[in-house]
Amino acid sequence: MIVLAIETATELVGAAVADEHGTRAAVWATGRRRHAETLAPALAAVLELAGASLHQVTAVAVDVGPGLFTGLRVGVATAKALAQGTGVGLVGVPSLEVLAHAAFEGGWPGTVVAVVDARRGEVFAAFYDRPGAEDASAATGAGGEGPRPALPPRRYRPDELAAELAARGGRPLLAVGDGARRHRALLAGVEGVTVAGPALGEPPPASLAVLATCRLAGGEAAVAPAAVEPLYLRDADVRIGWARRDDGGGTGPGAG
Repeated sequence: MIVLAIETATELVGAAVADEHGTRAAVWATGRRRHAETLAPALAAVLELAGASLHQVTAVAVDVGPGLFTGLRVGVATAKALAQGTGVGLVGVPSLEVLAHAAFEGGWPGTVVAVVDARRGEVFAAFYDRPGAEDASAATGAGGEGPRPALPPRRYRPDELAAELAARGGRPLLAVGDGARRHRALLAGVEGVTVAGPALGEPPPASLAVLATCRLAGGEAAVAPAAVEPLYLRDADVRIGWARRDDGGGTGPGAG
């Protein structure tokens, strides 16, 4: 089994290759919103580093979001094209689950709230519990289950998310993702909440690849390319802008 993973949900653009033994190679670049220009070289580089050819890939994995509209469109479209062209299936994994997996793989013992910056004064967030603490492989994805959803992905205002965190009664929580870092002062002020550093600022391509490999090893089937769609959790900004124009309002800054 060789899985090629594509990560473009946030400012980070990257790719990784994994097999049943773990990550073989991963590359990424951050700080630039040039997803289309950056992704193709990343794919070529990661396959070379992994010592694999595109025709040896048995499944393609892609981060389906939520995240940046442009990034998700580029990543999902590229994943579909590669899967279609090579005749393999796709595995779609949410960005928030990838972030949570990375936190558990790093050793966090409790609940994780994964937070992606949604722009426009909002964030996307979901809560995850550590998978089967009695199963050491579960934390690393080495044949174990992925993060266990505690609250599903949804859109929050930062103050709404802080209230949700406070409602958990001061129990230890690790907030990860670029949304958590952007609103660090607010979230870290909630009792029991720790905001992770830059290493958990974006979904790591290696975690995406390992999660997808884990799913396939556990019996989940890769699906046809047409079955995978981005998880936006809100209308595209151009649609929001036209709606506001129809209502006589302004369009505001873009989010994707």
